[in-house]
Amino acid sequence: MPATHHSSAPPGATPGARPEAPRGAPRDTPPVAPSADGGTVVGRIPVLDVLPMVRQGRRPAKAVTGESFQVSATVFREGHDAVAANVVLRDPEGRPGPWTPMRELAPGTDRWGATVTAGEPGLWTYVVEAWGDPVTTWRHHARIKVPAGIDTGLVLEEGARLYERAAAEVPGGADRRALLAAAGALRDEDRPAASRLAAALTPEVDAVLARHP
Repeated sequence: MPATHHSSAPPGATPGARPEAPRGAPRDTPPVAPSADGGTVVGRIPVLDVLPMVRQGRRPAKAVTGESFQVSATVFREGHDAVAANVVLRDPEGRPGPWTPMRELAPGTDRWGATVTAGEPGLWTYVVEAWGDPVTTWRHHARIKVPAGIDTGLVLEEGARLYERAAAEVPGGADRRALLAAAGALRDEDRPAASRLAAALTPEVDAVLARHP
């Protein structure tokens, strides 16, 4: 099965792997869809030039059982909002494994990568997921606007609502409480704006967002 420009097979354990259709976040326009003539239509968040690939996906890439390898792709969107991406492996039985977060390999290149491992012999597949990241976008803007005193109240309220939305997607427990506490701090008008923002950008909050993108 030939790979399209946005997905390819990973080098799973011998004898190799085949392409799997790509995925996007449910709230975003799918990154790629087939056109009426069988071609490819690129959407709002393209996932392109996925590697490794052998003969445009016509042959499986290969690796030794247990070998770690890098999956990379070009991921971007129109405008300046942030994006994020994951890699998900499927084992020879078709069961999805845990997602692995991708990181931008070099700032400003739109090239993302992650290291994954296929753990047993068989035909493995992988999928690259990409989506718009409103929390990261807000954090970037807030670090600029709040110190400058630009739309401070609006920016902090936007952050509080984003954190509440994120908390609703997190299983109950300490992680959810950390996000709700950050949202509460952003709305605490008895504190200076800089202190309110700092409470939402702590290492603890960073760790929660990394666990639940």
